[in-house]
Amino acid sequence: MKHTLKFISSIFLFFSVFLGQAQDTPEISPNKKDTIVKPKTVTSKPPVQKAEVKKDSVVKTDRYGLRVGVDLYKLTRGLYDKDYKGVEFVGDWRLTKKYYLAAELGYENKTTDDDRLNSSAAGTYVKAGFDYNFYENWLDMENLITIGLRGGFSTFSQDLNSYKIYNPNPYWGELPAITTDQKYSGLTATWLEVAMGLKAEVFDNIFVGFGVQLKLLATNKKPSGFDNLYIPGFNRTYDGSFGVGFNYTVSYFIPIYKKKVVVPEIKEAPKK
Repeated sequence: MKHTLKFISSIFLFFSVFLGQAQDTPEISPNKKDTIVKPKTVTSKPPVQKAEVKKDSVVKTDRYGLRVGVDLYKLTRGLYDKDYKGVEFVGDWRLTKKYYLAAELGYENKTTDDDRLNSSAAGTYVKAGFDYNFYENWLDMENLITIGLRGGFSTFSQDLNSYKIYNPNPYWGELPAITTDQKYSGLTATWLEVAMGLKAEVFDNIFVGFGVQLKLLATNKKPSGFDNLYIPGFNRTYDGSFGVGFNYTVSYFIPIYKKKVVVPEIKEAPKK
């Protein structure tokens, strides 16, 4: 009886342990398979060094207005040349960033003493056209290097003071000059000219400039039996249709309004 109780208690303990292990083991569904998740290996690539482009912007203020001045060459020429009197006023208006409307208005009285005659031309003239500034200024600079085109018109008179008769056989010498007082008025001339010049700001709103003009005569109303040796505004004709001129100006700029312009700048960072 004692041995029988030990056998029954041993069997009971065995089933108790077996049932406990069965409850601790999870059920596996036959339709599902175990998935093994493998960790991903991340390979780090060395960073590619690129030049960084930094875009900045600079705000530039462009001034627009009227510039007026005078030609110092014509104004002071009468101090050392007794045969010349004249004055010329210059002006321009800034139309766009690069283009300027330009004009000149003047008066000249010039006596020409040639080999055969002495004559005086006096009158007024006006020239109008445009200038193109191809100089790229730095910030807050307003200097100009320009090329432009003008159309000129002059109304004037000619005085024939004296002349000499040509003698093909000057055995007894030259004939004396004949003094006369012939005046021809109501004369006109028109021309085209290419103007090149520069203007630099030396003080606030004060500019000093220099210019050269190449001229082509378009129309020329001549007096009867006489030629226009000098045309106010066109200068000396040299018995042809071409002329040259130059001026030395000082002018003052009158600002009227302003425009702000954003100028982009691209800077490259130094490579590492």
